Amino acid sequence: MTKPFFLVQLSDPHIGATWTNRDPAALWRAAIESVRALPDRTDAVLVTGDLVEHGADDEYAAVKSALDAIDVPTFVLPGNHDDRARLRQHFRLSGAHDEPVHYAVDLGPVRLIVLDSTTPGADSGELGERQLEWLEAELATAPEQDTLLAMHHPPFLTGMAPWDAIGVVPADRAALGDVIRRHPQVRRILAGHVHCRITGELAGCIVLSAPSTYVQACPRYDIAELDLSDESAAFAIHVVHGSEIVSFVEPVTIRG
Repeated sequence: MTKPFFLVQLSDPHIGATWTNRDPAALWRAAIESVRALPDRTDAVLVTGDLVEHGADDEYAAVKSALDAIDVPTFVLPGNHDDRARLRQHFRLSGAHDEPVHYAVDLGPVRLIVLDSTTPGADSGELGERQLEWLEAELATAPEQDTLLAMHHPPFLTGMAPWDAIGVVPADRAALGDVIRRHPQVRRILAGHVHCRITGELAGCIVLSAPSTYVQACPRYDIAELDLSDESAAFAIHVVHGSEIVSFVEPVTIRG
């Protein structure tokens, strides 16, 4: 039997943030140790944005130093708090300065495509015509290979007004859905941003927003402003068994 492939998805560590009395850097290190302690070997790690709070070099250095301890291929993408140029510099990503961060990698049993949904200076997400043309062309190069699409903003409506106000604009969600319908090899869309484990769909494709390794949001429909919960930090794991993909959430273990 072929060994399953394990992709760990970490999201929204927000190193440098002071939203609560929790230390995002300490929780990030705890998340990394939790990944290292998994009974099944991690094959790759994906971080779906908001690695840092202020886009500062020392914040990115702290993120990367901890990630390096896992010693597996690591893939990152920007969130609305990230600085594209500094993210590129610290993680040696291709592309020029502050251009959108897009790339694709073959992980063996599955392909990973990273799509930048951020708009510099804004919390909401956008997918312009050039970005979607790039995605369409990239998907066309491997139409038979199961694919995971990663982006920061989940392309669905949560029904929670504060989050939807800073989500992907409706026209771009619809345009992305058109691309997904033409490329059924996209098996999952992996996102972060909303600091909450939510599963939705776009054009029949499962969309999963991973929880934050820092602090979680309350999944409530009666709030006018973002509200944080006491729920513990967590991360997602996606397991590829041949043509089957299963996803689940694992809590961060705080030791000591």
